[in-house]
Amino acid sequence: MTHPDPFSADPTTTSRWISDRQRLLRHEAEDALRAEILDYTSRQEEYWQRDYSSVDAYVNSVRANRERWAEAVGVAPRQDRPFEARLEPWFEDDHMQVWWLTVDFLGSLQARALFALPRTVQQPPVVIAQHGIGSSPEKVFGLDDGGDIYKAYGRRLVEEGFAVLAPMNVSGAHPRARLTRLCSLLGRTLWGVEIARTQRLLDYLETRDDVDMSRIGMYGISLGGAYTMFTTPLEPRITCAAVCAWFNHRPNKMAVDDPRYSCFLSVDEEHVWIPGWLREFTDSDLVSLICPRPLFIEHGKADGIAWWPQVLEEYEASAGHYRRLGLDDRIGIELHEGGHEIRMQGTLDFLRRHLH
Repeated sequence: MTHPDPFSADPTTTSRWISDRQRLLRHEAEDALRAEILDYTSRQEEYWQRDYSSVDAYVNSVRANRERWAEAVGVAPRQDRPFEARLEPWFEDDHMQVWWLTVDFLGSLQARALFALPRTVQQPPVVIAQHGIGSSPEKVFGLDDGGDIYKAYGRRLVEEGFAVLAPMNVSGAHPRARLTRLCSLLGRTLWGVEIARTQRLLDYLETRDDVDMSRIGMYGISLGGAYTMFTTPLEPRITCAAVCAWFNHRPNKMAVDDPRYSCFLSVDEEHVWIPGWLREFTDSDLVSLICPRPLFIEHGKADGIAWWPQVLEEYEASAGHYRRLGLDDRIGIELHEGGHEIRMQGTLDFLRRHLH
């Protein structure tokens, strides 16, 4: 059989051959990797051996998974140096006092947050209120929120008798991507740095006598919902959590394009790619590291981050951990008709029940 001489072919034909083979290789690679990601249940027996015989047995049975999650996000080392905390008055009225809190953290990096105390409650419980990717702590308190996404939920929480700590995250996909590259050189992620930032702020609050550190909740929207999902498994001082506009069918969200929701594979958000995330940590698996602590999910059916029937599917998998331990009342969901926004009422009732 005579084979064509590639060196005598027309250059345009050669270019087409190269392009065609590259296209085939890319699509084969994507198809193979996506198939492995979506074949998630086959990995569960290897990585998870949950024991539902008692709460203590359960917590002990997921200890190794919790350690691997900490390794995956690369939590920055805890700081044991003395605090150099600064409080700058920001706002006050008849209901609250609010300060900008700055605490030394990692080298020259400072941990910053808005910190609010209610005037009517002595030693209130604390809620960590986390803002989204294009946002700020000010939005948590109702400023710069023309779309009424946040509903000034930080102010509402203070009026309800909670102290509020609203940490400042790095905002924007491109700034977060740049810092993610630097973190990766140290075996960390930006998530891990900002999780450690929140822990450092909690360490500072423990030096105060005007908050009750035995009752700490965390309530975040969007990127802040991610931080709630990612931090609570690693921070035992958080006793109750609420996730808004983040909870998802994670393999689909990360790897399957679909007109019903946005897929991270096709958008420019480099910071979301955590090595080893979907080896063993879907959202329901991360929930299993929050369990037996109370958890509430808040999600809008019109929110383009997810297709709500898939959210319900993942919620049922999550609730199963609580049900098998006889703790059905410690998990709940508010699935409303709105979009990517705080609705709060169901979450507020849940926080009242578990923190007051």
